Amino acid sequence: MTGPAAALLAAAALSAVVDWWAVHADRRPVEYVGKPLTLALLTGAALALDPADPTVRAWFVVALALSLVGDVFLMLPSDRFVPGLASFLLAHVAYVVGFVAGGLEPAGVALGLAVVVAAGVGVGVPLLRSARRTAPALVGPVAAYMAVISAMLVCAAGSWRAVAIAGALLFYLSDALIGYGRFVRSHRHGRLAVMVTYHLGQGLLVLSLL
Repeated sequence: MTGPAAALLAAAALSAVVDWWAVHADRRPVEYVGKPLTLALLTGAALALDPADPTVRAWFVVALALSLVGDVFLMLPSDRFVPGLASFLLAHVAYVVGFVAGGLEPAGVALGLAVVVAAGVGVGVPLLRSARRTAPALVGPVAAYMAVISAMLVCAAGSWRAVAIAGALLFYLSDALIGYGRFVRSHRHGRLAVMVTYHLGQGLLVLSLL
């Protein structure tokens, strides 16, 4: 861990906590700063650290940059759900490429497949059914997104690195909460849960580069 990377990670953690407070207190102007700033700082940290594999780091940086674009789309006052979804879909593709470039363990891939199959049955199917009733035009994009984020989780498990697996699981949970809140039922603290799991997940994915 380099000094600049550690400083950027600390700043990202502080920015994330401020953003969580803003979400909880419904301070949208603060969210408009804290949300993209956190991803920008995490991207800077990924660029500043000394990675175990420079190729994996390059793809993770692409994923973080696309996530930042998705954050901006999803926080705009007007509904930019589809462009946000597309940005994060491409971010997960970049994470998949990064994990594959780093090498995958068959046992980890098998474990990841078991997890996503269980999640698909327990969460994915009910979510798609609800989306079909409330927003049929989004069923295709949402299904494609679910497939890609599931592939990301499988590849993270295949990396056989605990930090990467934990980060991917939290990212997966964050997206599941977004889908549940949009298509099934909103929850009082749903937005806060989304942001906490999202930032922790992205942060752990950055740390997995070490």
